[in-house]
Amino acid sequence: MDYREARVYLADAAKYGSVLGLENMGELLRRLGNPQDDLKFIHISGTNGKGSVLAYLSTVLKEAGYRVGRYISPTLFSYRERIQVNEEYIEKEPLARLTGRIAEAAAGMVQEGRAHPTVFEIETALGFLYFREKACDIVVLETGLGGLEDATNVVKTTLLEVITPISMDHIGILGDTLREIAEKKAGIIKPDTVVVTAEQEPEAMEVIRRRAKEKECRLFMEEKARLSDIRYGYEKQYFSYGGYENLEISLGGMYQVENAALAVEAVKALDSVGYPVTEGQLRQGLQKTRWRGRFTVVGREPVFIIDGAHNRDAARILRKSLELYFTNKRLFYIMGVFRDKEYEEIVRTTVPLSAHVITVETPGNDRALPAGELLKAVRKYQPSSEAAESILEAVKKSLEMAGREDVILAFGSLSFLGETARALEAVKSAGNMQDAALEGKVRK
Repeated sequence: MDYREARVYLADAAKYGSVLGLENMGELLRRLGNPQDDLKFIHISGTNGKGSVLAYLSTVLKEAGYRVGRYISPTLFSYRERIQVNEEYIEKEPLARLTGRIAEAAAGMVQEGRAHPTVFEIETALGFLYFREKACDIVVLETGLGGLEDATNVVKTTLLEVITPISMDHIGILGDTLREIAEKKAGIIKPDTVVVTAEQEPEAMEVIRRRAKEKECRLFMEEKARLSDIRYGYEKQYFSYGGYENLEISLGGMYQVENAALAVEAVKALDSVGYPVTEGQLRQGLQKTRWRGRFTVVGREPVFIIDGAHNRDAARILRKSLELYFTNKRLFYIMGVFRDKEYEEIVRTTVPLSAHVITVETPGNDRALPAGELLKAVRKYQPSSEAAESILEAVKKSLEMAGREDVILAFGSLSFLGETARALEAVKSAGNMQDAALEGKVRK
């Protein structure tokens, strides 16, 4: 199997959908020699901030001299982005070779009457095989959906569980109340490990405390009250926390200060499980962390930002960031969301700040909300709005409307932000190229 064949196989596996539960995943890994058992993990669940906390931790650990695997989803700019070692994407040759091994194991499962693994299960197994092959010292692992029944939860060698803020997300799949959702998110907690959690709503915190006590885990909590000396900015931010003064981060969005503080709490806890990090390594790691798609500046004059705010809490925090950074600036939105998100709440929270909104349908996903349906919700709060037929069209229109001192924000589902950034690059570099040629460059 070569790289092209592997990508076709993985794309085809999407037809098996998304299935919660660990039985099939466990069987697949057994046939592959249980690579996950030879690795050590930091396992991250929660609703908002998982990817950012993962980025901080993996970069800090890299700075400390460890070989660090990172597994993330969804990806924005490259398929291979989801599996990395020391921030370098998995190479094409091992991706193809290891996918071939997994395909053989999956075929054997089907022949015995078992269900074919889902694409997420295949990708997770691929990550485990690659991380073992690369002899990673530690793997920072992000859950896909929930926690308890997520495919990543087959791991048994977790050192540290990190739980970011939990809010209403995937309603009806993970549960209908915050407590039910928290039960799923806290399901990653394993016996005799260390748990680090963000401050949570009381119902969620009660679940985490109970679970940690049942599993005889040590529990540490980020405390917002200990944050001080905060200086916000959309490209550089500074804060003091946990005995460290004037820490610098390069990620925008006011919520990143709290994400970084949670990462600091986790780094301190890592020392107790045999992974020490010096203050200098912590500082360098935080400053060097990059996480594209989370309030990321991808253009200037006008400022063009992409952000993955896709639920009510993220929308609320995004609004605060916009009010903090861009007072008296005209804001032009490009919005695209999934239909199973609380999109009307996202619209209600964010759209009143806008000067104009362009809605898009996130491409290549059955969960995507049509641009026209999103437009109906938007027009309740902003009559100056329209639906675009493509992301490229939305980017071109926003650039035509916005002045040099204005701000363009593309936000919502993470799945369309990478294409938005590519569209922006294509428009700015291509000059008066024909639209058809631009479309080809964007999709390439």
